[in-house]
Amino acid sequence: MKLLIFAHVPPPHHGQSYAVKLMLETFGGDRRKSKFRSQPTNRFGIECYHVNARFSKTLEDIGEIQFGKILLILFYCLQAIWCRYRYGVENFFYVPAPGKPVALYRDWLVMLVCRPFFRRIIFNWRAAGLAKWLETTASMRTRSFTYDRMKNADLSIVLSDFSRHDAEKLTAQRIVTVAGGIPDPCPQFETDILPRHRARIARHRRIVSGEFPGASESERTVNVLYLALVNREKGVFDAVEGIARANQMSPLRFRFTVIGGFAAKADEIELQEWIRRQNLQNAVEILGFVSAERKFQALRYADLFCFPTYYLAEGQPASLIEAMAFGLPAVTTRWRAIPEMFPENYPGLVNPKSPEQVAGALVRLATADLNLALRQIFLQRFTLDRHLDAMAEAFRSVEVQENVH
Repeated sequence: MKLLIFAHVPPPHHGQSYAVKLMLETFGGDRRKSKFRSQPTNRFGIECYHVNARFSKTLEDIGEIQFGKILLILFYCLQAIWCRYRYGVENFFYVPAPGKPVALYRDWLVMLVCRPFFRRIIFNWRAAGLAKWLETTASMRTRSFTYDRMKNADLSIVLSDFSRHDAEKLTAQRIVTVAGGIPDPCPQFETDILPRHRARIARHRRIVSGEFPGASESERTVNVLYLALVNREKGVFDAVEGIARANQMSPLRFRFTVIGGFAAKADEIELQEWIRRQNLQNAVEILGFVSAERKFQALRYADLFCFPTYYLAEGQPASLIEAMAFGLPAVTTRWRAIPEMFPENYPGLVNPKSPEQVAGALVRLATADLNLALRQIFLQRFTLDRHLDAMAEAFRSVEVQENVH
């Protein structure tokens, strides 16, 4: 099966671009490039032809209206059409936008130009919320244009049951749920990481119960990690306030590390100023972008993960999957599809925009032995092998379904 992947890979780095990169690499790379062209077809039976449709150079550029982006769209569309006839690619893979006007206009243009040339259209819904945005915010003309350009896709792949509404709104002919997945970043979890977690939890319990009155500052420290795009809607301000409140509620000392690029310089300035005014410099550290090695080190030595997002287009955050891989209990929100990722009655779920609930959840999870259970969820649902096996089966089903009819 030949597949035209019309989607960008990092940079800029975020969950969607990273997922496309992993899929492209595992499926054997871009066959347009000579070094991949002569390789035998991979075990999935899929050949990829990639148009790296990158419209933004940095995180700050995402969603901005720029004339140059229109020219880029047309240039990428011409590449796709050329691949269609040069390599005989009939299947067009695309990641639709969430409910954001500028990104939606891009989708309209791509579908207008490319869709007539391809036999089958496959959507992969990485972001969520387009259907609700169309129903509650968009104008009648916007709804009509979106439906006209994007209706009746041959296949829509969604990350969760929550995301099915987006595909259903645009009357996809077939909808398949495939959870996200990443390579296992810590295969030695049970021997290298779990014993450390359990020793620290036991010590935290002793401190909270009053059995360890002479505990030092370092022994009282609970390392809390945020790892994602940094902005207000991703919950970083609520997380910082939750850290401050947790430190007032507990004999433990919660220390917060923020890793990730800021979506806007104004958010960075405001957060730094808020930390200074609240005198939280000793409790909060902002690292920005870091190397992969430094990121995995932070995950390895963290005790908790904190991601109280209410981001409009939140799908199935890769950062939460990474936290699960390291067995990190996460404080996160009852938002979009996130509750589907966790067990029923999971104690780390809080309401959006609720720093006081964030604080309470941090205190609860600091003494909760959930590490192995969360690691098992990752292994059962979110590994890269499981994800790509399911994606490949969904892709192949489009051609099988057509042959049946």
